[in-house]
Amino acid sequence: MALDGIRMPDGCYADGTWELKMHVTDLKRDVSLRVTGEIHIGGVMLKLVEKLDVKKDWSDHALLVGEEEDLAHKLLRLQLPNMKHMKVKVNFSDRVLQDIRHPEELSLLRKPRDPKKKKKKLEEAEEEALELEGPMLTPGSASEIIFIGPVKGSIYSSPGLYSKTMTPTYDSRDGSPLSPTTAWFGDSPLSEGNPSILAVSQPISSPDILVKLYKPQSLLDKAKINQGWLDSSRSLMEQDVKENEVLLLRFKYHSFFDLNPKYDAIRVNQLYEQAKWAILIEEIECTEEEMMMFAALQYHINKLSIMSSDHHMNNSEKEVDEVDAALSDLEITLEGGKTSNTLGDITSIPELADYVKIFKPKKLTLKSHKQYWCTFKDITVSCYKTKEEAHGTPALQMNLRGCEVTPDVNISGQKFNIKLLIPVADGMNEIWLRCDMEKQYAHWMAACRLASKGKTMADSSYNLEVQNILSFLKMQHMNPDPQYIAEPITTDINPECLVSPRYLKKYKNKQPGFIRDLISARILEAHQNVAQMSLIEAKMRFIQAWQSLPEFGITHFLAKFQGGKREELIGITYNRLIRMDASTGDAIKTWRFSNMKQWNVNWEIKMVTVEFADEPSLAFICAEVDCKVVHEFIGGYIFLSTRAKDQNESLDEEMFYKLTSGWV
Repeated sequence: MALDGIRMPDGCYADGTWELKMHVTDLKRDVSLRVTGEIHIGGVMLKLVEKLDVKKDWSDHALLVGEEEDLAHKLLRLQLPNMKHMKVKVNFSDRVLQDIRHPEELSLLRKPRDPKKKKKKLEEAEEEALELEGPMLTPGSASEIIFIGPVKGSIYSSPGLYSKTMTPTYDSRDGSPLSPTTAWFGDSPLSEGNPSILAVSQPISSPDILVKLYKPQSLLDKAKINQGWLDSSRSLMEQDVKENEVLLLRFKYHSFFDLNPKYDAIRVNQLYEQAKWAILIEEIECTEEEMMMFAALQYHINKLSIMSSDHHMNNSEKEVDEVDAALSDLEITLEGGKTSNTLGDITSIPELADYVKIFKPKKLTLKSHKQYWCTFKDITVSCYKTKEEAHGTPALQMNLRGCEVTPDVNISGQKFNIKLLIPVADGMNEIWLRCDMEKQYAHWMAACRLASKGKTMADSSYNLEVQNILSFLKMQHMNPDPQYIAEPITTDINPECLVSPRYLKKYKNKQPGFIRDLISARILEAHQNVAQMSLIEAKMRFIQAWQSLPEFGITHFLAKFQGGKREELIGITYNRLIRMDASTGDAIKTWRFSNMKQWNVNWEIKMVTVEFADEPSLAFICAEVDCKVVHEFIGGYIFLSTRAKDQNESLDEEMFYKLTSGWV
């Protein structure tokens, strides 16, 4: 007699056990046992004999098990950030952190369900429309996929792919930098195919795709989407992931380390794609002028991507050299200004002094700004009624450490406002600054952003931040600089695929042809500001502009705060926690991670408690979401803040799981 046909099921129970199904051939009986991953084969045999309750000598019987690949490795449909689907073979029972530069930034998300869609056929049609063009990446001869985040459930792959260092890898034979494909795939069988297709942006083929995709209509909808993040410390099997299920691979943590086009062609493209789709399906809000800028960048990227020139397809050294300065700017912005100060910064701290209009909103009052002579020293803004009174006592003084800084800009209307929410004992004070010109706005906005992090204008990132803001504003201008004139464009730009459906609804009463011509004209006008950019620079600028949006990087969860009477939102970003109004999204209170002492989770009542150095503790109960998801976001961002550009530093998986799992 033999036992065969052992297989692992698609799911498991809440206590971590799963049902192991077996067939006893000589008894012709099917048997099921509840087991865990800790039990050994001998234990399985003992449980089986006890379960069968047959008085028989079992010493000559064997337990025959199929190949491991057949048991633990199953097909999964993975939707990449560019919305394309790939079939991959995944280990449902193991956790491996490999196969991608900085995999700690990614994770897997369950596909959100549109409550308005009831027909499964629509979802299937949506998936088919977004299949990856070119060779379909399927599990042939243990094929690997480059993307897998720190989720316990690995891509089935051979060992020794990309090393886990946080710095670029070099060819051991000649010391030269590895190509983007080699750096991501190593000796993987997939590298023999065409993995570089993942570094190429593919234009949206039809506006119908945008119409079909689920679009969150409110902050509560966004919070519901975030309920679907998988637990990084548990296997896919433990989380009841089914074979052939669709999971979304996304950049989970909005802290992108060492983003380098020399080695990250695929990573940059997929990050650009996630940003593009976030704007098109309205996951993040932007103004009309910003939408035209994003559309122009998309159009430009689509044009260059279609070209067959190796100059654009393979990131030539010449092209990379041209964007080195832009890359440095972007790195500082994306990493939160992690830069060292120069000697001059120590001996001299820059200051700002100018007339700025100030507005303090109050209920039942008209919105009017009053002009003050304002000085910005260190992280404090002092406001005087006149310039001559600047040596006396200020009429208003604001310390901006820990404040929320939000832009309110309209280029065509010449509106350059800065909204400040400044922490006080009982919440946040709202103050608005109005600047007269772009240059003034750029300097004051840069100073406010640094001050909110406790940094002064002496920080070496200040001038770069000013230039980034000016560049962002320039790309929104509808009157291009005459020295930049693009070649005549005769191709169909398909504007319905470049702007969000919400923007198109503004013209619902107009004729389709009129709408198309109007939006096309605006996109082409905005395109003049970016027409001279190379492909990689355009993608990097798109990412940078995405990061400049007020809502960027805020992950929302529904929560009930201790002492509160109703459910609100907790927003988590790379450097702070935000208590938010669930209906308006307005910040009620902000807590910086830099001021955090520790955080704890009461798993029974789903309460997260955060203690700070010099302010009261924060406590909230997670609503409609496992508090483990919230805990993992906090721990994940704390882990990411410890990364540094050290050639010899390896990714500390043990520390990652210690900070995110809660019980390792």
